Amino acid sequence: MGQSIIRYLVFVGVVVVTVISLFLSVFVGGLWFVVVLIFGALTALGISDLMQTKHAIKRNYPIIGNLRYLFEELRPAMRQYFFENDNDQTPFSRTERSLVYQRAKQQIDKRPFGTQGDVYGTDFEWINHSMEPVKPETHDFRITVGGTDCSQPYSLSVFNVSAMSFGALSANAVLALNKGAALGGFAHDTGEGGISRYHLEHGGDLIWNIGSGYFGCNDGKGNFSEEEFVKRATHPNVKMIEIKLSQGAKPGHGGMLPGAKVTQEIAEARGIPIGVDCVSPANHSAFSTPIELMRFIARLRELSGGKPVGFKFCIGHAWEWFAIAKAMLKTGITPDFIVVDGAEGGTGAAPVEFSDHVGTPLREGLRLVHNTLVGIGLREQIKLGASGKIITAFDMSRAFALGADWCNSARGFMFAVGCIQAQVCHTGVCPTGVTTQDPRRQAALVVPDKAVRVRNFHANTLEALAELLGAAGLTHPGSLRPHHIVKRIANGEVRLLSALYPDLEKGELLEGRFRMTIFRTAWPMAQAESFAPLYSLSAALSGNIMPLHGGDDSEDRAIDVQQPVNNPI
Repeated sequence: MGQSIIRYLVFVGVVVVTVISLFLSVFVGGLWFVVVLIFGALTALGISDLMQTKHAIKRNYPIIGNLRYLFEELRPAMRQYFFENDNDQTPFSRTERSLVYQRAKQQIDKRPFGTQGDVYGTDFEWINHSMEPVKPETHDFRITVGGTDCSQPYSLSVFNVSAMSFGALSANAVLALNKGAALGGFAHDTGEGGISRYHLEHGGDLIWNIGSGYFGCNDGKGNFSEEEFVKRATHPNVKMIEIKLSQGAKPGHGGMLPGAKVTQEIAEARGIPIGVDCVSPANHSAFSTPIELMRFIARLRELSGGKPVGFKFCIGHAWEWFAIAKAMLKTGITPDFIVVDGAEGGTGAAPVEFSDHVGTPLREGLRLVHNTLVGIGLREQIKLGASGKIITAFDMSRAFALGADWCNSARGFMFAVGCIQAQVCHTGVCPTGVTTQDPRRQAALVVPDKAVRVRNFHANTLEALAELLGAAGLTHPGSLRPHHIVKRIANGEVRLLSALYPDLEKGELLEGRFRMTIFRTAWPMAQAESFAPLYSLSAALSGNIMPLHGGDDSEDRAIDVQQPVNNPI
């Protein structure tokens, strides 16, 4: 009985105040009329709450029950201030976000009170320093992308804006990112949504991302069009072309943008009709086999006038990646670059299962691709990019140590333009205007100011990278190797990454030496002519396909094929 009285106490009190103020407004006048209006409105709200049938909380707690929905609306904007500890990984900690904000705003990013992380906790990592530190001559680290078949190689920064489409990002966010890239001399990946006018307005270097919908290069029916491709690929702002095979946010999953959201601007960028559902299939139609993929790469390189062409993917079945590697060997065609996307990455909305349980994380995926290219003798010809929760200079150092030549960051640059990790990107009500198409909301994102922050974040992160390298006695990120990074496993035990992710020797796979389980099992399953395996995984694990080389027959066959065989330090 007492609980019932408490539930309705606010409503009853509001009604009483309404009646009293009404009486006083009639006989006393003055400001009591305003009180009547306010509490009369609250009384009407309470009656409405009691009579509605959709929300139990409102019926049980008239008037005050609405606070729950108010806080729910405000929570995204207040998340980082009231609901998180500094080191909560959700998915980026406040500490990480603050670091980006400080670097973007040219504020001091020094920590006055020591290490905040648990240095004795499981998974803690560090870079070993040298007794002979050096000072790199520059922090503007660059690599040249483009093999022998490429007539327009590109000098690429080792830190760039990862793929995010216009439509997923607001026009102002794209403008700020591209202008920042132009100011800082680094590249801006368009994402699969095509090249919009916002990508071109400020002249920043572009990596044109082409997905299975062929947005910007389709024939109006969803098929690849060489004529439309040439129109955009030869634009001077386009420096590289990236075929998107899959992405870490939702590997193996297509997408659909409802026709109601296909505005004139989005239709223009994607080369599709206004107001019609925009389908991005899970599969490409321009090729269906590894060999056809290689020929498609060669054709795009030719049509673009010799610009670097590569592909981006998230590792899934190992034998499918090995099939691509075998197609390189069989055709003699190699991509100029490969971007490995980790399953922990992604800025777009995806089903929970895809976000959490599909695809290989970056470290394992990157190491597998690097080792495969070393094992078939092609590593020097192909540059590797890495994308997946890369924010700090240490994140980059780890990726370089595992085989990357450059790093991409999506959410890092989103933070630089004002994202507060409200995690409502898919709703259209982004509180900072980064991921909305609402003109009023995105107007809050002031392009000139945020473009400078994008440039600052890039420059200051690379400067921090230079300091890390110098402390380790190195002058370029290309010199980092797995033995430079250490990881605590558990119970006081530590391992160099070189022990957790061993190296292959050059040409090892061509010689038939398979020292790691994943190569011993999945390499013979792969064929250049098809993504389908030649043999079942169970047959490969049984060892009946071919003799085992460099391994003990008594070794446990149940080992996860996504992991290399670990060796002690």
